[in-house]
Formats: sequence, structure tokens, C-alpha cells
Amino acid sequence: MKEAMFYEKLENKKVKCNLCPHNCIIKNNLTGICKVRKNVDGKLYSLNYGEITAISNDPIEKKPLFHFYPGENILSLGTWGCNFKCAFCQNSEISQERPYSIYKIEPKELVEIVLNKKAKMVAFTYSEPIVWYEYIFDVVALLKKHGIKIVLVTNGYINKEPLKKLIPYIDAVNIDLKGFNDEFYKKIIGGNKEPVMETIKLCFENNIHVEITTLVVTNGNDNEKELEQLFKWISNISKDIPLHLSRYYPSYKYKELPTNIYFLEKLYNTAKKYLNYVYLGNVWDEKYESTYCPECNTLLIERNGYNIKIQNIDEKGRCKNCLKKIPIIF
Repeated sequence: MKEAMFYEKLENKKVKCNLCPHNCIIKNNLTGICKVRKNVDGKLYSLNYGEITAISNDPIEKKPLFHFYPGENILSLGTWGCNFKCAFCQNSEISQERPYSIYKIEPKELVEIVLNKKAKMVAFTYSEPIVWYEYIFDVVALLKKHGIKIVLVTNGYINKEPLKKLIPYIDAVNIDLKGFNDEFYKKIIGGNKEPVMETIKLCFENNIHVEITTLVVTNGNDNEKELEQLFKWISNISKDIPLHLSRYYPSYKYKELPTNIYFLEKLYNTAKKYLNYVYLGNVWDEKYESTYCPECNTLLIERNGYNIKIQNIDEKGRCKNCLKKIPIIF
């Protein structure tokens, strides 16, 4: 355990956690909604500090990040715990409970692992990195000294003060914007969309590479008009933010049928009216995974699963056909 950051002491040994918008008031010997921040005699502690449930060398497209060092690998690791309660969670065995198998790795040890593996990038992923804040903050401060790129794959549910403190160390994020339906966010997710939207804007404004994922959940957030509003909202920040519309499959407590593939294709075409770069996830179709020039529709990056073929982009990052600058970091 390590004493948590971003909390305040209250009377009767209670504490208020200020890490995320839940702002949990936690009584002595209890945890907040995330289950990993515990009040011990009036002090808040991180229970998952240094606790790693998975570590793997993944294709960066798996995060998914399609415009950040495409075709490269990234060392990915995660802990346990989450500040959301998604009924369709794909990783409930680590997000909603403490798993049996855990590695204990201190920050300096992790840096040694990264350097020994000659990794150029590290992603905090699998479970929610926000509730691993103290460990991530200590680790990234060390990794950046070695020029390592840092990625967060996150639900974006974090308060502004801790986010601003972390931003200088982050190079790229994929943020889950889980729809535009307030009732869906409250009942099925366990939160609100507005703080997530603020996180997206703040990251973009601070020159972090941003990509967004929306899992299209059957009989959940799959209202076409609401999703079109989501596309419009993203385009008002930038038409160049890549959007990943992912197919839902039954998982955890949510047992609806998988997202209709034809509906996803329709959403793809609608989103392309507002955004330059739209992708379909969990469908394994190179047509919807590949990158095209928004000006002349030239195929720029062909993706077949994790087989990546970069073509028709010159050394200045422009489409070879029309010379449009393509916002991809190589």
C-alpha cells in the first residue's frame, strides 16, 4: 500500500477522494467505488500500488491506436480495479475484483524491465489506469528520463487537477467515450459522460495524441441520432481525431446480441461525414480498418488484423497522390 494522492481528511476519520468525479466519501476501513483506494484510520491508501495483473508486448493497433507509430509494438501492463461498473465489461475478472495471480513490481524494477526489453513505448491498459494513479505517476516520471513514450488506454473519468499533473508525461491516449446517452452512462456504466468529454478536450488542447473508442452496445447506446451527435461533438474539437467504433459481444452481466454488423457499417458512413478517420473494431475487415486519405481516398495504411502495410505516405507524412498532410505519428 502507498498513501494516495488527491484526497482530503474529514471528521470522524472519514476521507474524501478527489481523484475522479465520483468524489467518494469513504468511512474508516472501507474503499471507494473503485475498490482500490481504502481509508485506513483517516488516511487514504492505494491498494494496488505496484500490483500488476498482466504484462505483454502488444501491437499498438490493439490499444487501439492507429495514428501513433503504426505497425510498432508496445509493452502493455495493467493492474486491477476500475471506477466504472460497466455491465458489459470485457475484463471484469481484473476490473471488478482482485485476481488471484498478481505480480509485485516496484517502479524502478519496472523501468529495468522496460529497458532490458528495449521497449520504446509503454501502455497502461487492460484495467483502468486512472485508479492506478500513484504507481503510474511514479513510473512515468522515471520512464520519461529514458525517452520512453507513454500511452494511457482509459475511460477518461478523472478530475482535472490529477489529470493536469499527469499530462506532461503522456504522449498518447485512447479514451472510451461510451456513447452520448446520459441514462446509459448512469445505469449501465456508473458515471456521467461530461467529465470524459472534458478529459478528451484537455488532452487534445495539451498536444497529446488522442484517439477515441466507442463500443456500440446493442439496446444500450446504439441510438443512431445520439451517436451522430457524438460524431458532431468530436468534429467540433477536430475532424482529424481518429474514432474507433467497436462491435460489442455479450460479456459479464450484459447478454444482448452482438452489434449488428450492417448497423455498424451504417454508423461508419455517418461518422465519415463529420470525421476524417473512422474505423470499425472487432469486425476484422480490412476495408474498415485501413486508413484512407480524406482528400482523394487513396489507401495509405492497409490493415489486415495486425498485419500492417504502410504505403502512399511520403517522408513528410503526406499522401503521395495529393500531398495532403496526414496526422499520423511515425
